[in-house]
Amino acid sequence: MNLRLSPALLLLSVSLGSPDLAAQEQTIKFATVAPEGTTWMNTMREFDTAIRKESGGRLGFKIYAGGVQGEDKDVMRRIRRGQLHSAGITGFGIGEISSTLRILDAPFLFRTHAEADYLHETFDDEFAREFESNGFILLGWAEVGFAYVFTNTPVRKPEDLGGTKMWMWEGDQVAEAAFRTLGVTPIPLSLVDVLTSLQTGLIDAAYGTPLSSIALQWYTRVKYMTHVPLANVSGAVVVAKKKFDALPPDLQEILLRNGKIYMDKLTRLSRKENEEAIGTLRRNGVEIIEVDDPGLRERYAEIGKKARESLAGVLYSKELLDRVESTLREYRQRAAERP
Repeated sequence: MNLRLSPALLLLSVSLGSPDLAAQEQTIKFATVAPEGTTWMNTMREFDTAIRKESGGRLGFKIYAGGVQGEDKDVMRRIRRGQLHSAGITGFGIGEISSTLRILDAPFLFRTHAEADYLHETFDDEFAREFESNGFILLGWAEVGFAYVFTNTPVRKPEDLGGTKMWMWEGDQVAEAAFRTLGVTPIPLSLVDVLTSLQTGLIDAAYGTPLSSIALQWYTRVKYMTHVPLANVSGAVVVAKKKFDALPPDLQEILLRNGKIYMDKLTRLSRKENEEAIGTLRRNGVEIIEVDDPGLRERYAEIGKKARESLAGVLYSKELLDRVESTLREYRQRAAERP
C-alpha cells in the first residue's frame, strides 16, 4: 500500500561522484527518498560501484538521496521531463507508473515472505512488461517490508481502530481503501509531515514498517504496534525506457544483471533488519500487540478481501486480482499439505 514507508526523507542528498566522471559515457541520474547511511543507500552504492567497475568507468549513477528531488510522485514527474532517469520508489511511486502494479501493496494480501516470493516468481514477467509498456525498465524489486499500524491506544480487533486519527499518505488510494474498510476515515498528509503531526496531535496513528518507523523517528511518538501485517510494501528500482534504450547493449546487460543481484540482496537485508527493528522498538518502549486469536486473524483477512475487491476496476482488473488470489490460495494449500 504503498505504504512506502521504507525510505525516509529527512536527511541530505549525496551525489555519488567518480574521479572518472569526465570520461564516463553514460550517467544515469537517480533519485530516492531513502537517506544516506541506510541499507537502501549502502546497497545502491554497491550497485553503482559494480557497474562502474564492469563497464570500465563507462557507466555509473549520479545519486540524489534523502528526498532532495521530492517524494515518489515528484521524482516520477522529473523523470518524465527528462531531468532524472531513474528512481528507487515504493509502491506509491510504482503506482505512478502503472496502477495495475499496486496489486502488490493490496491490504492483507500476503501472510509470509515466502508467499510474496512465490507470487513474484509467478508474475514477474507480466509485471516487467507492465513497466515497459508504460515507459520504464525494471532493474529490480526492492521490497520495503511488512507494514504495521502504530498507535497510541492498544489495537487488537478492527473496531479498536475506529477512534484513531490515522495518517494516510496523501493520494494513496490503496491506503484509503484499506482504512475505510476498517471503519477509519484517514487524514491525508505528505510523508514529510507525519512526525510533526504526531507531535502536535493532528494524528495519533500511522502505518509503516518497523524499520521505517525508526528511521523516520515515528516510534518516539507512538506507544503500540499491532503485529498483523497490513500490507507488504513493495519497492523497485526503475530506469526510463528512453534512457535504457540509448545505452549500448553491453551496458544494458551490465545494468540489468547487477540490478537483480543488488536488489535481491537489498530485499534480504531489509527483511532481516525489519525483524531486528521490532526488538529495537520493544527496547524503546513500544508495546508489540500480538493477535493470536484465529478468529480475529480471519476477520482481518475478510476485511482485506473486501478492500482489495473495492479497488478492482479502479486500480487493477478483477481478472488480475482473481488470478493473484487464486495463486496464493493454491500456494497455501500446498504448504499446508507438506509434512
